[in-house]
Amino acid sequence: MNVKIVCIGKIKDKYITEGIFEFSKRMQVFANLEIIELKEYTKENSVELSIKKESEEILKYLSKFNSYEILLDLNGKEFDSRSMSNYIENLKNNGISNISFIIGGSDGVNEELKKRVNLKLKFSNFTFPHQLMRLILMEQIYRWFAISNNIKYHK
Repeated sequence: MNVKIVCIGKIKDKYITEGIFEFSKRMQVFANLEIIELKEYTKENSVELSIKKESEEILKYLSKFNSYEILLDLNGKEFDSRSMSNYIENLKNNGISNISFIIGGSDGVNEELKKRVNLKLKFSNFTFPHQLMRLILMEQIYRWFAISNNIKYHK
């Protein structure tokens, strides 16, 4: 399986980078993992313009390949870890070998992107720092694959 994490901006904190690196190493036994960091636009003009530009960057990148697209969204569907593991396993069993997880900018994404994706996924009602969310997603992806492969990590 091929997993892409398409996100806005770069990680600045060393501890987050180290955590992402650790889960990237662990993921190698389950899937090919690629993290795509797209340009973050500042709010020099307006929040709406930042959302528009960042969403366009994401859409442009996604148009380059065919994948099952999962957007992290506050209004998305909630799963527990086992259910999400089963969801991904079902995708795999149905011949889907490319999954893209999308983390938009800190102000969100536009409606065009929300309508395009296959699944909107909600992690929590809590607010997380944007960079930390990438680490949380990495840990969960590893957990979902560990569950599917009966690895004891998830307990």
